[in-house]
Amino acid sequence: MTPQSTSTQKRATVLAVTSGKGGVGKTNLAINVSVALARLGHRVAIVDADFGLGNIDVMLGLTPNAHVGHILSGEKSLPDVMMEGPRGLGVVPAGSGLQPLTALTMSQRERLTTALEQARASFDFLVLDTATGISDNVIETLKLAEHVLLMTSLDPAALVDAYALAKVLWQASSTAEIGLVVNGVRDGMEGRLAFRQIDLAAARFLGHHLHYFGFIPDDPAVRESMLIQRPIVDHLPQSPASRCFRLLATRLATLSAGPGGLRLLGGAGSTGVAIGVEQCA
Repeated sequence: MTPQSTSTQKRATVLAVTSGKGGVGKTNLAINVSVALARLGHRVAIVDADFGLGNIDVMLGLTPNAHVGHILSGEKSLPDVMMEGPRGLGVVPAGSGLQPLTALTMSQRERLTTALEQARASFDFLVLDTATGISDNVIETLKLAEHVLLMTSLDPAALVDAYALAKVLWQASSTAEIGLVVNGVRDGMEGRLAFRQIDLAAARFLGHHLHYFGFIPDDPAVRESMLIQRPIVDHLPQSPASRCFRLLATRLATLSAGPGGLRLLGGAGSTGVAIGVEQCA
């Protein structure tokens, strides 16, 4: 897929999706939010930024001929590597089992930054699906984004690791906008409880507040959609998880382009976000 040029001067909003711990549903979040944004009529591209161990192409049933490693080496441009996914989604796959890409050089980071800056003229949203954890690759990639979606589950280890990632990112970039998404909960009350645990700790020990981006319920249809390599927002758009993915995409589509940050989404002091989020399923 080759991104189309645009006559407007609007530049894409860059979103990064990440998690402190693996297995919490981060890549599934990145894919379904991207497709949901595309369903709303936005031009969206998703970049698999787990450079050496990517799986977005696998989860979408795509067979790439090139990957983001060819961009990092200077062999190819981003349009050369980009594939077309569901709903016209632009997909930049990563390599698999490429250990050298687990620690990028300065020149590789510069090539990535240049490629993303050029792509911003052709899309409304660029979604970066990072690796898990707090490696230099992850933190440097997160610093390229305007807004970070930090995903966790109710697993105590996942909550601790999410807090740790937020801490490291704020140490590297004190103005980073981080929003929490809680996966696999029974209802909105569980999601907000998990958010409050991390947000209170962040406020007390780090002097920062997270935003609450919402929750994804424990829904067996998610596993079903993954097995057939289709985003659940397309496969079963009225399932509980799909409704929450679509509501999250709608909220992300209202991101303010100015320095004021987010609209509709708030930290611990906000009163307007909980009602809408808790009704998504």
